[in-house]
Amino acid sequence: MTEMVYGAVPVREGEPIVPKWWRTVDRWALSCVLMLFAVGMLLGLAASPPLAAKNGFDPFHYVQRQAFFGGLAIVAMVVTSMMSPVVVRRLAVIGFIGAFVALALLPFLGTDFGKGATRWYSLGFASVQPSEFLKPGFIVVTAWLMAASVEINGPPGKAWSFALCMSIVLMLALQPDFGQACLVLFGWGVMYFVAGAPMTLLVGMAGLVVMAGSFAYSNSEHFARRIDGFLSPDVDPTTQLGYATNAIIEGGFFGVGVGEGEVKWSLPDAHTDFIIAVAAEEYGLVLVLCIIALYTGIVVRSLLRLVRERDPFIRLAGTGLACIFGVQAMINMGVAVRLLPAKGMTLPFVSYGGSSVIASGIAVGMLLAFTRSRPQGEISDILGRGRGR
Repeated sequence: MTEMVYGAVPVREGEPIVPKWWRTVDRWALSCVLMLFAVGMLLGLAASPPLAAKNGFDPFHYVQRQAFFGGLAIVAMVVTSMMSPVVVRRLAVIGFIGAFVALALLPFLGTDFGKGATRWYSLGFASVQPSEFLKPGFIVVTAWLMAASVEINGPPGKAWSFALCMSIVLMLALQPDFGQACLVLFGWGVMYFVAGAPMTLLVGMAGLVVMAGSFAYSNSEHFARRIDGFLSPDVDPTTQLGYATNAIIEGGFFGVGVGEGEVKWSLPDAHTDFIIAVAAEEYGLVLVLCIIALYTGIVVRSLLRLVRERDPFIRLAGTGLACIFGVQAMINMGVAVRLLPAKGMTLPFVSYGGSSVIASGIAVGMLLAFTRSRPQGEISDILGRGRGR
């Protein structure tokens, strides 16, 4: 009777889990994710052979590894998307605790691989970056705390979530990893805004971010070097930004041709942080616009489905996951075209990297789980009934 009143999706008794998942999942967003992974494999074929030759591996060594990690990511995404929101929340809490402990131990057990920032654990055959796995867990835990705070006699979840956010931001800044710190802070701010935060508080938070940035600029050589390079009117052609800028210019609208690009031979991070430069040079603006459209499609489709969601936890968690996914892609591409300072952030599902692609698969799997059609009334139904009284 409740489903009839609220106009909900009917429940089919005894329906197998796979057909039920296929009927309720956002197939458009799922298709966009699979296309992004296919684009990543295509660009990996172009960008990784020079690095493999430099390190003495087979030409497609990194492509094969990316296919393996990507396969794990897709399996993780599909399995996670089949779970109920309650199960996703429970697993996210466990994963968050593990990632938080791993992040706290990085200064003692981690390595920097000569990049000046201790962000990884070296396992010999691979490396793990805890911050990549921390983000989706943090978003879900924070959404749970914020949703609980609006219940009668609920805990001060918003204050707890803020304390948790600040502790993570501090640990990331000490690595230093200001890019991930900003992304975590952004995700918390978006959810807090959706949860009903006053504008004065958000303005105050923005002021604190500016003050923290000024302090970091004055006390961190790593941070200051990247900001100075971004603000400089001239780009050193021998830097990664210089190579990327030149590659984008050379690519033009249709690119120089498959396999004809030169930037992959000069950029040490052509297969990771600057893979969009390889796409722009070899395939031109056309492929770049297609990549942007795929990310936009995932974010917009997810937000449109979440607007109709009645459960505050699902609405907050889904919004946070969708926004950090889209903003991470925007930051990566913004750095390549010099709209943003260098951040050392991967392009989800496209850049090479085991931690990045598997964590992205888990995060998008959570998002797909939260945006699945469920037997419930929509917010518009409740508002409409309220106006009719």
